[in-house]
Amino acid sequence: MAWELSGYLGLFFAALGAATLLPMQSEAVLAGLLLTGSYTTGTLLTVATVGNVLGSIINWVLGRSIEHYRHKRWFPISEKKLAQAQQSYQRFGYWSLLLSWAPIIGDPLTFVAGIMREPLWRFLLMVTLAKFSRYLLLVILIT
Repeated sequence: MAWELSGYLGLFFAALGAATLLPMQSEAVLAGLLLTGSYTTGTLLTVATVGNVLGSIINWVLGRSIEHYRHKRWFPISEKKLAQAQQSYQRFGYWSLLLSWAPIIGDPLTFVAGIMREPLWRFLLMVTLAKFSRYLLLVILIT
């Protein structure tokens, strides 16, 4: 029972970390747990989705709070890159959050959504749909 809980917790934290700017792979953890046959598929899908969405919320909050530091020398994104990201987000809007599952571009999208003051309810709707769909596809392919 304790090992099962640790598996779910490990998946949760891997999914949470993978949704931030940390280089982590929650898909490998989910696949490994699925292949053991010792875990409930629906619970794994839920845990991975919740963890990944919470990680995206961290990016959104960081985006909302860090933007007013954009003129500081230590700011992690150049003015030019930030302006490009904002223009792209304005062009495609909240629909771009459907790509929040994608490697390389997904995490920065959730960060920019915070900078652009995307309403939390719409952010959650789009990101949850994207993240759940990715994990569901992985579950279907493995089982």
